[in-house]
Amino acid sequence: MRVILAFASLAILAGCVAPSAPPPRPAPPAPVPAPAPAPAPPPPAASSDWRDWPLAPGGWSYRQDSRGSVALFGREGDPAFTLRCDRSARQLQLTRRGAASGTMTVRTSSTARSLTAGGTTDGASASLPASDPLVDAMGYSRGRFIVETAPLPPLVVPAWAEVLRVAEDCRG
Repeated sequence: MRVILAFASLAILAGCVAPSAPPPRPAPPAPVPAPAPAPAPPPPAASSDWRDWPLAPGGWSYRQDSRGSVALFGREGDPAFTLRCDRSARQLQLTRRGAASGTMTVRTSSTARSLTAGGTTDGASASLPASDPLVDAMGYSRGRFIVETAPLPPLVVPAWAEVLRVAEDCRG
């Protein structure tokens, strides 16, 4: 009976022992580093077709002044190209900032023409009659036209409504 009592005491004692701690959880797996991004593809080669070239930075603005109206293209306060109407003479003046006198070539989706440009304090400037078809070609060109004046790179200008608005102001 003593043996039974000894086993019973041990069983009671075993019930009083705190349960053993659960085995430690395994450490979470180390995060897998993200793969390095693929190198950026090289920029596409410049197309030989100017209609694929990116537009020059900036936008058009339009305003009226004492001589007529003017449309300016470029970054705000820094026009790269200006189209001005001289209402009294019914002339449009095209000015490319930073260029010297010489030749100004305007290319549209339907035509290209070289104009004689004189030097002004604002850059190279050429004049056209308001009724000249080149003005309409600039306004209706498929999305863009370019103005080329040496030694500057070509200026790719969007064909927005401001071009034709100035022309219509001049045509009266």
